[in-house]
Amino acid sequence: MVVPVHVPELATLDVLVTVARAGSMNAAAGKLGMSQQAVSARVHAAERETGMAVFRRSATGVEPTTEGVVILEWAAAVLDQAQRFSAGVDSLLGQRSATLTVAASMTIAEYLMPEWVVALRDAHPEVKVRVWPMNSTEVRARVVAGECAVGFVEDGGVQGGVTARVVDHDELLLVVPSDHAWARKGRVAPSTVARTALVQRESGSGTRVVFTDAMTAAGHPPAEPMLELNSVSAVRAAMLSAGSPAVLSSLSVRDDLRRGTLAAVAIDGVTMPRQLRAIWDRDRGLRGPARDLVDHAIKGRGVYPTPTS
Repeated sequence: MVVPVHVPELATLDVLVTVARAGSMNAAAGKLGMSQQAVSARVHAAERETGMAVFRRSATGVEPTTEGVVILEWAAAVLDQAQRFSAGVDSLLGQRSATLTVAASMTIAEYLMPEWVVALRDAHPEVKVRVWPMNSTEVRARVVAGECAVGFVEDGGVQGGVTARVVDHDELLLVVPSDHAWARKGRVAPSTVARTALVQRESGSGTRVVFTDAMTAAGHPPAEPMLELNSVSAVRAAMLSAGSPAVLSSLSVRDDLRRGTLAAVAIDGVTMPRQLRAIWDRDRGLRGPARDLVDHAIKGRGVYPTPTS
């Protein structure tokens, strides 16, 4: 059989369909966990390969051309058949009854993964799930090494060798015990934060990377930590015990903020939103229970509201 010369690869077809549904390259990039430049390059490649313009570009976004409408309909059909093929192969290989090994950053493992695993087990009770909590850098290493089928990371840990998809969002907050001096004012200058030794996560964690990058971008690289700890719960406990500030995910402190145990303190001119992503090896792909787990994570997006400082 001769392979057709005008059929882009499946990943490119997925980009085309996502751009059409999102209405712009930028919005599609956010959904796919890719840069806008990478999305645009995929679209241009597909248009070169098919010999037709799929989209008309404008300042407000994109819309399909007359030919693009037909191409996108065919692309969606191809992707649907590819999913059916993959599901059939999974069934033949018996992958749905295998143990699913997942690596997840500490925040995701503690505060989101339990809900996702329950949803997966409700749909597929035969699937056994094993979760390895670790920082985002370690998650990526395990995924690239083929030691787990899928990983979940905060910002950071997504470089090279993996495919990524945004599954949820959170925000890092500077938090202090409710009787701390910063709590009374509710905000603090970035220079003050930079001079203060905080209780922090260890190097390589998504929380540490995002905080350091945000402060450095504001012109105030943070001081060395007072204490480094390897879990969200340990940072929270040490902060309360020492009465010192810390930077933690909004997911991990939402109950403390509601009860008034902790207070969120705004850093003037600095915000720390994050994208939480599923990652998997680019060559091995995502299939079976791992794909289902990612689907459940995306469907559950926004279940936990993000407190703002």
